[in-house]
Amino acid sequence: MSETLGTMFWSRVEKSAERPAQMFKRHGAWTTLTWREVGEIVRELALGLAALGRQPGDAVALLSASRAEWVQADFAIFSAGCVTVPVYPTYPPDLIAYVVNDSGARTIIVEDAAQLAKVLETREKMPGLQQIVVMSGYEATQPPKMVMTWQMLRRLGRDNAAQHAGTLAERLKSAKPDDVASIVYTSGTTGPPKGVVQTHGNHIAAQKAGESCAPVEEGWVHLLFLPLAHSFARLESFIGVYRGLCTAFAENLDKVGDNLREVRPHFICSVPRVFEKVYAKILAGVEAGSPAKKKIFHWALGVGRQVSRHQQRGQPLPATLRLKRALAHKLVFSKLHAALGGRLQWAISGGAPLSRDIAEFFHAAGILVLEGYGLTETCPVGTFNQPTKFKFGSVGQVLPGIEIKIASDGEILFRGPHIAKGYFKQPDATAEVFEPSGWFHTGDIGRIDEDGFVFITDRKKDLIVTAGGMNIAPQNIENMLKADPFISQAMVYGDRKSYPVALITLNADELAKFARERGIVATDPAVVAKHPAVVERVGRTVEEKNSQLQSYAKIKKFTVLPVDFTQEGGELTPTLKVKRKVVANKYLTTIEELYR
Repeated sequence: MSETLGTMFWSRVEKSAERPAQMFKRHGAWTTLTWREVGEIVRELALGLAALGRQPGDAVALLSASRAEWVQADFAIFSAGCVTVPVYPTYPPDLIAYVVNDSGARTIIVEDAAQLAKVLETREKMPGLQQIVVMSGYEATQPPKMVMTWQMLRRLGRDNAAQHAGTLAERLKSAKPDDVASIVYTSGTTGPPKGVVQTHGNHIAAQKAGESCAPVEEGWVHLLFLPLAHSFARLESFIGVYRGLCTAFAENLDKVGDNLREVRPHFICSVPRVFEKVYAKILAGVEAGSPAKKKIFHWALGVGRQVSRHQQRGQPLPATLRLKRALAHKLVFSKLHAALGGRLQWAISGGAPLSRDIAEFFHAAGILVLEGYGLTETCPVGTFNQPTKFKFGSVGQVLPGIEIKIASDGEILFRGPHIAKGYFKQPDATAEVFEPSGWFHTGDIGRIDEDGFVFITDRKKDLIVTAGGMNIAPQNIENMLKADPFISQAMVYGDRKSYPVALITLNADELAKFARERGIVATDPAVVAKHPAVVERVGRTVEEKNSQLQSYAKIKKFTVLPVDFTQEGGELTPTLKVKRKVVANKYLTTIEELYR
């Protein structure tokens, strides 16, 4: 029998039956489910979908924040031979309707009453939708017609087990690696999302490619807190099944700090924004400390950097440095390790570029952050830094079984069994980036060094070409600016202009502290952000970073925006990348003023 995501799941259930599979917090306490228990839930859900009339190849949409039920539903959909269509929980009703209609989903599984309300609001615009299943927080008052609860779907599966059990076994057996497993709509920084068609074989190939590079052990715990509608978190959930790990689900993003201490993960997957925030918090804490504490911290950091340099070169540590490292850990870094649970082996960063300074800072503190690179269209693997082979600033080396090349214009191209089939019902968009020879155009510009490490220099479409014809990579400058804890977000603008400018937002906690220390009495943060002392403070950072840039890339003017970029405001993608076009349109007048 060929391996699919369905057979991968059921062989794990069989192999690890009584071992922990999932952990989640309900009513203030952590609950653990074994693989056998998760298997029972998945079987009931899959039988329920079959009883609802879902046929192999039917699309089932999934609209929820990351939680144990999301993964259970995902594997139930695969087990029933259907296609999972993830929908971001932040999507407004019209975008939900777009994804449901475009994918042809007949059933949508939603998280709670709030998500149900969004679907019902746009119900008239989705004529093909037949059922809505609600995971939690909703009581059906009558026999299910359109809306049913999670428990009702499970009960439907149990009641129809005798009738459909053979059907389910047949569907699992007849599923092929080339069958579509998922249509994933890219969050996109421009235009309506495109559905990426991923097969079972694509995902199995991605798991096999990463197997030798991420040395995890069966039974390890990882804390999942990224949105499962995004391919990076989905890859993490698949690793949990493929490698027999226990997936702990964070309550929400605000509780990640508490959850890290409670579940004590062996590794985490995160986007750079989370590491940036931890880094900013640590530096702010140091600045607020006494001169003696500052001195100890900088001494420990110096020791950590020495250790890091030895480790990067693969050299053994001299005895005196080992002693100093133990002392630095005890006095300073043990607090950070404890805050991350105390048994973190390493962390993985993806979804956007991580500043090299931040990666080096964490390594000096004894925490290795490994950066990898992939896209929704590559399910989402390509390159990875390994615990034994890494270079900060790079996204690692290409994974086994995957080919990479750099095109004449610097664009990174991938080829391999992990490459998706194209964009759903969009042949022109598919032909633009998927070559018939199998090469996929990533849209990222990069280089490969003599050791095979890949360095991404910018997005092809994000490159700024000044009026003088000079190329500027805005992300590099933005990452430099964001290394200052005072700055939350930065967007550099300047395409076809004579010089680059920057829109800058501030870290609310740091701004409030700065205002207190300077006696700035305005209570509205938007007013404080425009205070001359605040603008002057940001100006010092801009000047300092400018000193590291070539003349044509220096920020000539900037403005401090009154509010931060958010997903709700539409300026950030679900992986917290800035949507450049949205921000540029929203602040067009502000940008024009910077060029007057």
